[in-house]
Amino acid sequence: MTEGHSPTAGPERLNTSVAHNARVWNYWIGGKDNYEVDQRVGDHVAGMFPVIRAVARADREFLARAVRFLAAERGMRQYLDIGTGLPTVENTHEIAQRIAPESRIVYVDNDPIVLVHARSLLTSSPEGVTDYVDADVHDPDGILQRAAETLDLGRPVALMMLGILNFVLDTDEARGIVRRLMAALPSGSHLVLTHPTYDADVGGEGNRAAMEFWNANATPPITARSRAEIAGFLDGLELIEPGLVPCSQWRAEGESAVAVPQFGAVAVKP
Repeated sequence: MTEGHSPTAGPERLNTSVAHNARVWNYWIGGKDNYEVDQRVGDHVAGMFPVIRAVARADREFLARAVRFLAAERGMRQYLDIGTGLPTVENTHEIAQRIAPESRIVYVDNDPIVLVHARSLLTSSPEGVTDYVDADVHDPDGILQRAAETLDLGRPVALMMLGILNFVLDTDEARGIVRRLMAALPSGSHLVLTHPTYDADVGGEGNRAAMEFWNANATPPITARSRAEIAGFLDGLELIEPGLVPCSQWRAEGESAVAVPQFGAVAVKP
């Protein structure tokens, strides 16, 4: 990291006795930063809902396509990535700075194992800045205050909220968080969003039982939502084509991608 805060120590808060979303997600996409409990719960969920591994990969691939689009076609040079998860290949800053080395990225997460890895893995190009904020999505004002130390909130920002609003169980609260964050950003800012769904037409029926198991055996608790509920997070913004679609199909390259029960969208603040 350059020019930003050094993450404060947090390893003592690690709890390896209970599966945690960041580590299970890392396991599903083939990472090594997870524990036996994460693997056990991850395997059980995947046994109940086999498409979950494809969802995890599709979500990550959507991130790469969205950031490339924003950097190359929309001229975005600032990114606020909330709920970044464990660092892996092709992180937001790597994609953005490959296209525009001067890009500035702030990552936000509150999992102590993410904090540990952020210290060593989230490095920036010399021309740009990468920072990490240890904060919770439920505290948008705190996130904005810390992000403003690295980002110029008077200039457009890409707000990345991939697979994070599903951890805000109250839909009204989740909408309020998005509204508060977007209200602080100027015209030309973008919202990049993914969210799991129960909708049967994209294969989401199995999400309900899988999430019930997850909530009984892992942390933090999670929910899925209908397409209409997810669309509500985008109120007041202008959707970029192809709109709110399964994230696997958003500007997919090559042959038609199979739908997954995880919606994705990119929208711009007018």
